[in-house]
Amino acid sequence: MEIRIPTVGESIHEALLVAWRVKDGATVRQGEVLCDLETDKVNVEVSAETSGVVQIAVPAGQTLPVGAIIGAIVPGPAAAAPPPAPAREPLATPSAKAATPPVNPGATRLAREKTLDPAALSGSGRDGRITVEDVLHAGAASPGTRAGSETPALDQPRPQAAVQEAPDGRALTREPMSPLRQRIAARLLAARQQTAMLTTFNEVDLGSLKALRVRHQEHFSAKHGIKLGLMSFFVKATVEALREFPAVNARIDGSDIVYHHYYDIGIAVGTERGLVVPVLRDADQLTFAGIEQQISALAQKANERKLTLAELEGGTFTISNGGIYGSLLSTPLLNPPQTGVLGMHAIQDRPVAVEGQVVIRPMMYLALSYDHRLIDGREAVGFLKTIKKHLEDPEELLLEL
Repeated sequence: MEIRIPTVGESIHEALLVAWRVKDGATVRQGEVLCDLETDKVNVEVSAETSGVVQIAVPAGQTLPVGAIIGAIVPGPAAAAPPPAPAREPLATPSAKAATPPVNPGATRLAREKTLDPAALSGSGRDGRITVEDVLHAGAASPGTRAGSETPALDQPRPQAAVQEAPDGRALTREPMSPLRQRIAARLLAARQQTAMLTTFNEVDLGSLKALRVRHQEHFSAKHGIKLGLMSFFVKATVEALREFPAVNARIDGSDIVYHHYYDIGIAVGTERGLVVPVLRDADQLTFAGIEQQISALAQKANERKLTLAELEGGTFTISNGGIYGSLLSTPLLNPPQTGVLGMHAIQDRPVAVEGQVVIRPMMYLALSYDHRLIDGREAVGFLKTIKKHLEDPEELLLEL
């Protein structure tokens, strides 16, 4: 039975073969995960459709079209587990060397960083010279590496595509951009080139909201099994603002304006492989608890690379929280074809004037980036003021307890 790159979605035409989970010649059971694929939108696990012996035809690291054959399974009974891989031979020790080998300067520095003894390495350069690549290969085969492993686990860095030396002997690593990173780059560039993007700012006093969360946190957590966070308030406030200013929830299609009568809110999530934006469908119909639960589940799936295409597509508006990384102020980029994105930032205690008195309040800067082709400045400023109003008087959002 052939192993192929599966069809994931109509808009996905190729995938990167990230890693094989099994070795060539391994015996697998039906349903066992064989390899991991990465597309420009989602990650996919390919599972065995039958039990048998795996024959790998394409090594990890290649980008292939949908439908491409990457291996096969020769049907047969499933074994309890593949046999253990033979142990690697230990590296040569300094005593086994007849003489101290020559070492490139960059290799010496890299060996020191990896706590390796250059004298214990075999050199592949001219006259047995130790190169940067020799040190990297030795580090990959060190005791900290899983014995017999041919491909890295998904939580490990990708294998270096090419290692070079600068003229002064220092190391350079060159690797191709992942499909997801290429997709992110293309979309961010398109946001700059194809929209008339403008950003307006405001600030919000979160004192009342923080007090409300403290007052109801215990009750809310006990009833719903999840903490009451900030994001549910921002989603609720955003939906109210979108109701008042429908153009911010619209998109441009040619010479037409398409108004959405539903509120699918994208929540930007940063992962180790890049930014993804899973979508809360019909956010206006969700309770506070429902919002918190869905955001938690989507964030977990994003970090585990288990988001589906359906969970990423669409979205009428996006919220991005740079504050979790400490950002005080930024200009969020649009996520086309959406015409608006809200940027949240870090909460800081700052002196502000309240009824003629200078007081210390927990303040957050808000940023709204919008497509000026569709949204006027008056609407953008009004939209942000509406969000500010609801966050500073959160009781109006009718918290469900």
